[in-house]
Amino acid sequence: MTTRQPIVSVLGHVDHGKTMLLDRIRGTSVVSREAGAITQQLGATEVPIDHIYDVCSQLISERNFTVPGLLFIDTPGHHSFTTLRARGGSLADMAILVIDVREGLMPQTIESIRILRRLKTPFIIALNKIDSIPGWESQPNTPFVLSARKQSERALQELDLKLYNIIGRLNEEDLSAERYDRIGDFTKAIAMVPLSAKTGEGVSDLLLVLIGLAQRFLEGQLEMEERGPGRGTILEIKEEKGLGPTLDVILYAGTLRKGDKVALGTRSKPVVTRIKAILRPKPLDEIRDPRDRFDQVNEVSAAIGVKLSCQHIEGVMAGGPLRVIHDNEDQVLAEMTEETKVNIKLSDSGVMIKADAIGSLEALAYECDAAGVLIRKSGIGDVSRRDIIETSAYGDPFHKVILAFNVAVNPDAKEAMHDADMHMFASDIVYRIIEDFQEWEAKERRKIDDEKRSKFAFPGKMMIMPNHVFRASKPAIVGVRVLSGRIRPGQRLVGVDGRDLGRIRSIRDGEEPMREAKQGAEVAVAIEGITIGRQVDAEGILYVDLMETAAKELRSYDLNADEAMTLDELLVIKRKQDPFWAM
Repeated sequence: MTTRQPIVSVLGHVDHGKTMLLDRIRGTSVVSREAGAITQQLGATEVPIDHIYDVCSQLISERNFTVPGLLFIDTPGHHSFTTLRARGGSLADMAILVIDVREGLMPQTIESIRILRRLKTPFIIALNKIDSIPGWESQPNTPFVLSARKQSERALQELDLKLYNIIGRLNEEDLSAERYDRIGDFTKAIAMVPLSAKTGEGVSDLLLVLIGLAQRFLEGQLEMEERGPGRGTILEIKEEKGLGPTLDVILYAGTLRKGDKVALGTRSKPVVTRIKAILRPKPLDEIRDPRDRFDQVNEVSAAIGVKLSCQHIEGVMAGGPLRVIHDNEDQVLAEMTEETKVNIKLSDSGVMIKADAIGSLEALAYECDAAGVLIRKSGIGDVSRRDIIETSAYGDPFHKVILAFNVAVNPDAKEAMHDADMHMFASDIVYRIIEDFQEWEAKERRKIDDEKRSKFAFPGKMMIMPNHVFRASKPAIVGVRVLSGRIRPGQRLVGVDGRDLGRIRSIRDGEEPMREAKQGAEVAVAIEGITIGRQVDAEGILYVDLMETAAKELRSYDLNADEAMTLDELLVIKRKQDPFWAM
């Protein structure tokens, strides 16, 4: 048995400094070569233990670690992290959540936290950009604990203020966190390491905390049979000059050799092929944007990021598994089919969901379940014309919906959407998709409810206000307060004894005529067919009279508490004369 290096994923909100932090750790400048300084693809970098010893020399005295180093994965966003699956869970053994000390928790930060918690991935927080704190005197490449000693009291107070604001927001997410050098028990609080990816301050503290936590809490799960059959996860499929289509792969267990027979994950049954070449980036180099040429090697052992050239990779998908086959092809294929099976609870009715990979589809389904959103159908890949047509043909208008996570819409699907009776909500933030859908659904339900209320008489109850009888009859004109529901011109009225109290002729607010008055309104009402003081007294209570069929139908409507109580009161009044009224 041997101890492999832990796989560490780096997550966080866009522009909070994920790639710059990795550049500082490995001494590269990948971020400066990326479009708009935004990570577009997954990357992997091997950081050997000797480099960590060197960077952390000011903090380490005689300590030695058995963990051989760290393998970092840089992701374009939290959504990519969900595609990195291994053994049905997260590929990463640990994670760094990068937070801009000035901005605190942003939407993608919260999304990342929810993903890490769902996948039970331990993480620490890199509190980046401390060099931007007012009064902070940068100490390049110095450990934070030493740099802090050289800061003014004002700068340290500013840091603590921002730190505790972030700790407060984390508490709202049910997370306990503290500055790493103030933690006594790392099992009870998430370590926060203040640092600057720009100046290098605190980077050594971050590496030491990572390697220390890995050594203390993960050493058992990092042990593996070094010569065992390789297992990996596919990061990206790329076209490389001179090689053709290649696979960027994270090998997380066992050994991979040139010429090995391997099974690769697709959206259907696995592809079986052979490895033609293994290209290994040099230590501290980036697999997606290397400074030096890759080394062609005959074999590699976990954990490592490599580029593979294979005989056939048609249909292979990012996020899919890689398994070495020895004399157990049937067993491997059966296990891979089970591993790539999408585990989503479907209902007879509900929305359709689409995502770019198994992990992200399961992440969307998880959030749907938590929000009470039923799923009728799920799928991996871009939204197709068939998806649009199938969804628009569904019966329930609130289920003529596609929720799309990090996928595109095919051109013919866009064309079909122009005339389709359906809605689509798309984003690369899962909870934003759910929120947008729920907001739309609530708005549409209110619209339908208002349309129903405009067609039918709804429960209504009003009281003649004291000293507001302006005319006793022909028609009676009184000032009323609407106690519940709503009243409209043309509605008939009854009293508490069931007596007919005429019909509302008009409603006015000052000189303005009104089509209706809702609960809480105080308005003038003209009532035909009654005389105040005879059929009803001043300060009397009047109810909107309902047809029996309308009263029955109202039971299925979404009445508020006051409307429901008014309907119950009217039923009591009516059933004094007819015990079976609206039964």
